[in-house]
Amino acid sequence: MPRLLIDKGDWVVVCDGAKALVLENIGDEKFLTLKTIEVFEQKDLPTHELGSDVPGRAFSSVGHLRSAVGQSDWHDQRERQFLTDLAQHLDAAITAGRTKSVIMVAPPRALGMLRPVYSNVLKSAVRAELDKDLVKHPMLEIEKHLAAV
Repeated sequence: MPRLLIDKGDWVVVCDGAKALVLENIGDEKFLTLKTIEVFEQKDLPTHELGSDVPGRAFSSVGHLRSAVGQSDWHDQRERQFLTDLAQHLDAAITAGRTKSVIMVAPPRALGMLRPVYSNVLKSAVRAELDKDLVKHPMLEIEKHLAAV
C-alpha cells in the first residue's frame, strides 16, 4: 500500500462526535508539520439536559394492543448534528478557496455519520479517510501516526 502523502496546505481534520481539530500541514510531504487552524467542541451534557421525552406508546388500529416506542438517543442525535455542522463548515471553507484537499481522521462510527452528509464539493476534496481515534492525542503523536501511514 502506498504511503499517504500530505502536501503543504492540505487540511487534516481529526474528529470524533464531540470534538474536531482542523489542522493544516505547513511543512511538506516529507516533514509533516501540523498547525491548528480551528477547534470545534461541544459540551457533553447529561441526558436529562438533552431531552425529557418519555418513551411513546403506539396503539394498534385493530384490537386493544399497545406497544412501547423506543427512547430517543439524544447523544447520538447531538453527535450527528455536530458532524453535519462540521461537514458544512468544511464545504464552505473549500468553496471559499481556503484549502483544496482534506484528509479525514476519525473513528469508524464518526466516519459512518460523516459520509452521508458530505457535499459533492467536500467529497471531491477528501483525499483519504483514516479510521483512527486521535482527537485526544497531543499534536506530536498525531503527526507521528500520520507520518507512519
